[in-house]
Amino acid sequence: MTGMTSSTRPLLNRRLAEFGTTIFAEMSALAVQTGSINLGQGFPDTDGPEEVREAAVRALRDGRGNQYPPGPGIPELRTAIAAHQERRYALSYDPDTEVLVTAGATEAIAATLLALLEPGDEVIAFEPYYDSYAACIAMAGGTRVPVTLRPHEGSFRLDLDELRAAVTDRTRLLLINTPHNPTGTVLTREELTAIAELAVERDLLVVTDEVYEHLVFDEAEHLPLATFPGMRERTVTIGSAGKTFSFTGWKVGWVTAQPALVSAVRSAKQFLTYVSSGPFQYAVAEALSLPDTYFTAFREDMLAKRDLLAAGLADAGFEVFKPAGTYFITTDIRPLGETDGFAFCRALPERAGVVAIPNAVFYDHREAGAPFVRFAFCKRTDVLEAAAERLAKLRTQ
Repeated sequence: MTGMTSSTRPLLNRRLAEFGTTIFAEMSALAVQTGSINLGQGFPDTDGPEEVREAAVRALRDGRGNQYPPGPGIPELRTAIAAHQERRYALSYDPDTEVLVTAGATEAIAATLLALLEPGDEVIAFEPYYDSYAACIAMAGGTRVPVTLRPHEGSFRLDLDELRAAVTDRTRLLLINTPHNPTGTVLTREELTAIAELAVERDLLVVTDEVYEHLVFDEAEHLPLATFPGMRERTVTIGSAGKTFSFTGWKVGWVTAQPALVSAVRSAKQFLTYVSSGPFQYAVAEALSLPDTYFTAFREDMLAKRDLLAAGLADAGFEVFKPAGTYFITTDIRPLGETDGFAFCRALPERAGVVAIPNAVFYDHREAGAPFVRFAFCKRTDVLEAAAERLAKLRTQ
């Protein structure tokens, strides 16, 4: 009976038992199996700037970062992150005490929640939410309290009264994501002002996932919550190179916050990966100092791709919620006579040769997300054109 256990207790920690294999793994396997175009997982199908890739090659060849980098991240990258926050948002951070480099935003979220939560603490998050939020809250022993973003006049909006009502004496922190994955909502100045006032009034910590900060479209504007009155000292801001420079495999993320918060997060982070991405840290330090023309061109390219896929989806019969940020489009499948996003996404590869993600996986209230499906548009133009052509088949089925 090698490899078996005599215990009747399940092998997987009960805190993680509800999560299982992620929907991304299932759908990506389905894409390969059926030869479908994969618009499920959110990673680009082309690499980022050549000069950034060359910076990583240079670091490798020069022996920079091939051994353990410093625990908080290399000084060059921490300085570049602080300069980025100052230049973009007039937020001043000390590179030595207020910046921490992590293994992508995923580790930043995990380390922050493990550091700041005690068992029983409540965490308010906006659903639908990125699936790692729920898992990290669970691993930390916290209790997640979802506040649901609901469709309103073409986008998903926050109900501020519902948010206020969700706060209890057990609430430890708010977990905010703007621009928001998967809905593409970008919180407005008025909404962020109200969130900041609530956090100050109830003395709450706030963790803000801002990895799509450079992908905002139309009239939307990214406003870091840490810039609002009373928020600099209580906010942990999370950023990522993967989404901004299209090198998602490098896994370089960061945290900026006041020294006591960074110290707490680092205490947890050091026992997760300790350090990571040595040579890539040098490359990202250079990437962050790219001229504004890079960020503008990146946004304009994604905007054109958003509009291309949105038009194709609308033409195929979906109701399309055009995102104000991120590189995802949420759609409603009910105009197609469908109501179950899981069933729809599992059948879509055979029906149209395209893979998407059912938004219900991002909800605690599964029924609230049932008819919504997410498509990623961070792909080559020819791929999006082919996907739109394939999806057009749905009109005649």
